[in-house]
Amino acid sequence: MRTRILIAAVALLPMCAWGQADAAARAESAAIHHLLGQYAQAVDTVDLKLLAEIWSHSPDVSFIYPLGEEHGFDAIEQHVFEKVIGGMFSARDLKIHDVTIYVNGAAAWSEFHWDFYATLRKDGSAVTTHGVETQVYRKEDGQWRLVHVHYSEDRQPTR
Repeated sequence: MRTRILIAAVALLPMCAWGQADAAARAESAAIHHLLGQYAQAVDTVDLKLLAEIWSHSPDVSFIYPLGEEHGFDAIEQHVFEKVIGGMFSARDLKIHDVTIYVNGAAAWSEFHWDFYATLRKDGSAVTTHGVETQVYRKEDGQWRLVHVHYSEDRQPTR
């Protein structure tokens, strides 16, 4: 009887390990998904404190977008968020959808589409754009941090 129990327990070990690994992968993916929500909130509110919490402050961070390239957190904060997002638009609403997240150790990336609804500050007119974006993350001190964004306008949105 003991032998059968031992054999059954040994046979179940790989399944338990696989289940634990699967649960860990789901937890990492959920953490990245949460970071995406914070990113959208930072865009909507131009919350520079939140922005500073989700981005790495490493000098190798970058942001590539239709208006150019920014390198380093300070440039991203000033040029992308203060000047473009906060300076050009008086209201913003970023909707992220069709998200796919990949985690590989201490690195991860997401791919998604977005719809951006905004009001131009200069004349109050409504603007709607659609895009596709890739974000790259790195685990720093046990926390996921954004290290790279690359987006472009999606001429034919998936929705």
